[in-house]
Amino acid sequence: MLELAILGFLYDAPLHGYELRKRITALTGHVKPVAESTLYPAIKRLENARFLERATQPGSVAAPRHVLTLTEEGGRELRRRLAEPARRDITDENRWFTVLAFLRHLPDPEAQASVLRRRLAFLEEPASFFYDGDRPLRAEELDDPFRRGILTIARATSQAELAWLRTTLGSLDAADG
Repeated sequence: MLELAILGFLYDAPLHGYELRKRITALTGHVKPVAESTLYPAIKRLENARFLERATQPGSVAAPRHVLTLTEEGGRELRRRLAEPARRDITDENRWFTVLAFLRHLPDPEAQASVLRRRLAFLEEPASFFYDGDRPLRAEELDDPFRRGILTIARATSQAELAWLRTTLGSLDAADG
């Protein structure tokens, strides 16, 4: 997801590494802060794949800065990753938020809707954090107030997301049809 975030932010505008790191941290930092030891190797991989280019600009106060720019190939790669997210990108909430943050870069409303439909189908599957055998438990079935809290919060979040997904899909379908 780090590479997707890099491509997505650079799709918006060229950035230097520090600014890119700040933006990625703002998107994912509460869950997984981005260390320089992770960010710069990912940037190098994307640069080697010709998805981004690096240019040196003189610094106004400090040393020269390296500004990263997305290439045409990088834009195509971003759109490919957005149009064809892995199942884990749909089911893992943090990965999903990264996909969602850049989904607007898919120019086709039907392609956007296709990704949203996959998330909708996932959320409509019966699930829980806690089970009795193979049966998912509901919050009302738990005596533990903390586990009941987890399920209550998760249900409210899912209901809000389901409502948003259905409304957005309706809008995308109307725009496409």
